[in-house]
Order: sequence, then structure tokens, then C-alpha cells
Amino acid sequence: MDQTLKNDRAVRKPKKEKKITWSLIKDQSQLIYMSVPLLAYIVLFAYVPIWGWTMAFQDYKPARDFSEQKWVGFKHFEFLFKDDNFLQVLRNTLAMSVINLILGFTTAIILALLLNEIKKIFWKRTVQTISYLPHFLSWIIVTGIVATSLASDGIINDILVKLHLIKEPIQWLSEGKYFWGIVGASHVWKEVGWNTIIYLAAMASIDPALYEAADIDGASRYRKMFHVTLPGIKPTIIILLIMQVGHILEAGFEVQYLLGNGLVVDWSQTIDIFVLKYGLAQGNYSLATAAGIFKTVVSVTLLLIANGIAKRLGEERLL
Repeated sequence: MDQTLKNDRAVRKPKKEKKITWSLIKDQSQLIYMSVPLLAYIVLFAYVPIWGWTMAFQDYKPARDFSEQKWVGFKHFEFLFKDDNFLQVLRNTLAMSVINLILGFTTAIILALLLNEIKKIFWKRTVQTISYLPHFLSWIIVTGIVATSLASDGIINDILVKLHLIKEPIQWLSEGKYFWGIVGASHVWKEVGWNTIIYLAAMASIDPALYEAADIDGASRYRKMFHVTLPGIKPTIIILLIMQVGHILEAGFEVQYLLGNGLVVDWSQTIDIFVLKYGLAQGNYSLATAAGIFKTVVSVTLLLIANGIAKRLGEERLL
């Protein structure tokens, strides 16, 4: 028994990666040549602009040459972490990012599971098409629909009043305590259908023999969803989660900027709006750049941590 278990672990043990040699590079030369334009694009638009990060360590003045700029070290970073306004903006960004992450993941997975259970292709395609059409609308249109629906005489208040859930219309966009929920619901309505496409594609690759075996064992449709479908798309869920964690400080810009107003400014401003406010409106490019660097460093750190955790869990599963 012990020998069988050892052999099984040896079979499941991941193979070592091949070493990069000149012969391997020669065999893959065509793929390397094809990747040159993409690599050039990434270097030109992702790495060359990093030179602009030097502004965060200067009292940057647009009219001066680089050699004439005054270097101030971490002055702007110290100001950021001591500024109550930035800490409030950071709180808003994290809160809305977490809300969007949780709602986006759960609703997309649930909708994909339900669509996968629809047997009639016509109805499945119809529901899927209707659900992902809002993805193609710009945020300007979406926020216009949201603002109209949440107005004092909008459809949301009309329905709630007629159902006797509220006595008088609520000013949804005038109270900060509702703002994060409105942003999360707007993201779900706009993106939930589009996000299900990846999960449905992953479900299509699940071996039908697993469902047949579950039928023989007498499993219900809900049992098959929890014990066959969800484990089958688990790698896809983990990969998408890692990618989303890397964007945890990107709560958005358009929806907060368009739906926000003076009454909910303490709840609506994100880091992107903070950068716009100080970088363009007040001309403090150094402070705006420091905020952008902080956002990037945190995102990369969280991405590496999430990737390391997922890798470790995968290795433990194989042992």
C-alpha cells in the first residue's frame, strides 16, 4: 500500500522545467521572431515611461530641464502617508475594489453555473446575449442610466414605494453610505455577463464522463454543480483571482468621477481621481506621480504574494 502511494505521488510530481539552451532557442526561433513586435510594444509603452517616476523624487517644474530639477528624496511619499485626504482616498479605493472583486467573482460564477444547466440552446444563448450586452456600453451611458434610475422620481424609488418598503423617495446619490454599493451594483450589471464567458468556456472542457459517473451514483444537478463543475473550473477561478488581486487598487475612475458629487466626495474619490486632481488641476506632478508609484508597488506586491500562495497550494496538493 505504501509503495503504491509513493508511486502515485511520483507520477503526479511535476516535471522539471527544461533548461534554456542555444539549441532550444534555435528550435523556437520562429516564435521568438513573432514575439519581437509585442516585446517592443511592451518596452516602449510600459517600461520607457517608468523614467517619469523620477518626478516623484523631485520638486518637478515643467519649464526646467532634467538637470535643473530639485531633488527632494521621499518628501512627497512622506506627505502622502501623513495626508488625511490621501488616507481617505486609499480607504475608498480599497473598499470599492474589494466590493467589486467579491461581487464580480460570485455573480459571474453563479450565472455561469446556472447558464450551464440550461438545456435549451436557444434560451441559453438568449440569456447570455442579454447579460453581456451592457459590457459594450460606455461608462458615460451606464452612469446616465444609473443616475436616472436612482433619481427621486426614478424607477427604483417608484418600485420601493409601491411595494411599501420605503415611505418616501431616497436620495441615493446624495448620501455617501450608499455610494460603494451603487458602484458595486453598477459594475455587476455591466460586466457580469461578459465575465461568465471564460467560466463557460472552462466548463465546456470538463470531461462528460464525470457527469455520467455522477448520474450513475445518483447525484442531483446541484450535487454535480458542487462536486463536478466547480472543481473542474477551479484552476480558471484561481488564475482570474490572481489577476484581479493585482488590480486591487484600481477601483475605477469613470464611474466614481461621473456619479460622484460634492455631497459624497468623502466616499467617491479614488487614487486615480486623486492623481488627476493634484497632477492636472493643481499642477503638483510630483505628488501625483508618488501616488501612482505607491499604487503600482502595492499591486505588484499583492500579485506576487497571491501567485506564490496559489503555487504553494498546488504543490501541496500534488504531495
